[in-house]
Amino acid sequence: MANAIVDVDSGSEAVGSGPGCGFRMLTSRGFVEWLARERLSLAVTTYQRGGLFLLGTRPGPTLGLWAAAFGRAMGLHATDQTIWMATATALRRFENDLPPGRVEDGFDRVYVPRVGYTTGDLDVHDLAVDADGRPVFVATRFGCLATVSDRFSFEPVWKPPFLSALVPEDRCHLNGLALEDGRPKYVTMVGTSDVADGWREHRVGGGLVMDVSSNEIICRGLSMPHSPRQIGGKIWLLEAGTGHLGFVDPSTGRFEEVCFLPGFARGLAISGRFAVVGTSMPRRDPSFEGLPLGQNLRSRSTSPRCGLHVIDLESGSVVHWLRFEGPLEELYDVAVLASVVRPKALSFSRRSTVGHRIRFEAGDQGPRHFVPVA
Repeated sequence: MANAIVDVDSGSEAVGSGPGCGFRMLTSRGFVEWLARERLSLAVTTYQRGGLFLLGTRPGPTLGLWAAAFGRAMGLHATDQTIWMATATALRRFENDLPPGRVEDGFDRVYVPRVGYTTGDLDVHDLAVDADGRPVFVATRFGCLATVSDRFSFEPVWKPPFLSALVPEDRCHLNGLALEDGRPKYVTMVGTSDVADGWREHRVGGGLVMDVSSNEIICRGLSMPHSPRQIGGKIWLLEAGTGHLGFVDPSTGRFEEVCFLPGFARGLAISGRFAVVGTSMPRRDPSFEGLPLGQNLRSRSTSPRCGLHVIDLESGSVVHWLRFEGPLEELYDVAVLASVVRPKALSFSRRSTVGHRIRFEAGDQGPRHFVPVA
């Protein structure tokens, strides 16, 4: 049996506060090697614990985790040089501070928050950057697409035709955004309600995909769809209410299931033939009761998990995974940092945690990598 060592990078900022805020990570055999082979890193947000996690590789390879504290971190848009992230009341733009080819203390990217827009509490979900370099985001409380403004909390870009007013009532739970040729093209929402909080009555089969440019409904009958991504003529998305990754062909309007994932699926990034999907533990409130996901988990004799899943889109198989265990139960978004080996990000928090080095014996299922985070 071989030994497996994984580090939390020293100086990483604490995420969450108070007793029991720590968590640990468990990975499948080959996850770290996959990151190294594909030469990419992953950015993950958790609004529950208020953090941006950056997962990269250290020499070995071993897994490197950097955690930066930001309240209610949600939607992400990332390139190898820039990260946009939505937080509780602001949009933040991070820029890599290192010159090309430079490595500092083992890190090949240091993302520094350079620009911030104060939005107030819009419950921002998905976030993208259009062809003009302008951030476009889903202002879920108002049920619209929006962009930043120098004078106001936001500037509306589009709203569903069935909404009679732009008011902070989360009527339809608009949540997902996909671009096509650098322009907003498809959105997902949980229902077509035009009353405050009305989307909760449509959780099981009222979800839909809508074409922003034509206001046409492309696909109906979904259960809490999230995270649409337009790739190769298909609209890939997560049907969170059932636990499936799949795609919609706009010509047919049918949702084709590709893979079941054990958890409330939300956060999707596609890199080549691979998809990376985040799953969360269903919340203990009525919004998550009675969903098909529960029966789908029971029929497979499994329980929900909080973590990441790497899916081979050609076979529909989960080829690698990472699981968060402990009090961390919810993720929102995931993004791929292409050609990035080991990133870190700065925030405004003074809290910090010392890196831990923990050694565990590998079992029959391969190395089990545990990372405690204080």
